[in-house]
Amino acid sequence: MAWVWLAVAGVFEVLWTILLKYTDGFSRLWPSLATVASMAVSFYCMSRALQTLPMGTVYAVWTGIGAAGAAFWGMTVEGDPATALRIGCLALIFAGVAGLKLA
Repeated sequence: MAWVWLAVAGVFEVLWTILLKYTDGFSRLWPSLATVASMAVSFYCMSRALQTLPMGTVYAVWTGIGAAGAAFWGMTVEGDPATALRIGCLALIFAGVAGLKLA
């Protein structure tokens, strides 16, 4: 169950990272509230995963999901460049996350 908590935490990290752009420096109320709520859910789920899994693993997987998810969103929705090098680096992040799951 700890890995499920961690996956949900990672999804909400991606969500708050995406929402953060729309807060306009926390000057827009609803996107700001949604961002803070997503952060709270992400941290809560991560804290549940930390009850069972090692801290280094939890943090590395959480940030990996967040970084890769945000980069993927940027390339598919925001028009960020989708070069072979960027995609290769994302694959390395996914490989690292999978490796930590198997370790």
